[in-house]
Amino acid sequence: MENHKIFKMAFASVYPHYVAKAERKGRTKDEVDEIICWLTGYDLTGLRNQIDLKKDFESFFAESPSYHPNASQITGVICGYRVEEIADPLMQKIRQLDKLIDELAKGKKMEKILRT
Repeated sequence: MENHKIFKMAFASVYPHYVAKAERKGRTKDEVDEIICWLTGYDLTGLRNQIDLKKDFESFFAESPSYHPNASQITGVICGYRVEEIADPLMQKIRQLDKLIDELAKGKKMEKILRT
């Protein structure tokens, strides 16, 4: 596994950007939280705990209670890379989350975002 700089970046430092991106497009912080909890298996208390403890992305995903089995259905391009073709498992998880937040900001319905 490559050691990308983002792996050691605090999830708490990026989380406000996810919320801001969604809110700029008329979506809510609650929707961002719902997406993150759906993907990672955290409940809201667990998510807040990870943010409060300033866990890095590596720990945030390693400690996630249950990564969603439908995450493999997250496809498309984010940051110039096809999500489904990213070889590094941690980078793929980070980009899957980025893709879901991007879909939220683009106005997709929550049912589609959550692959239900």
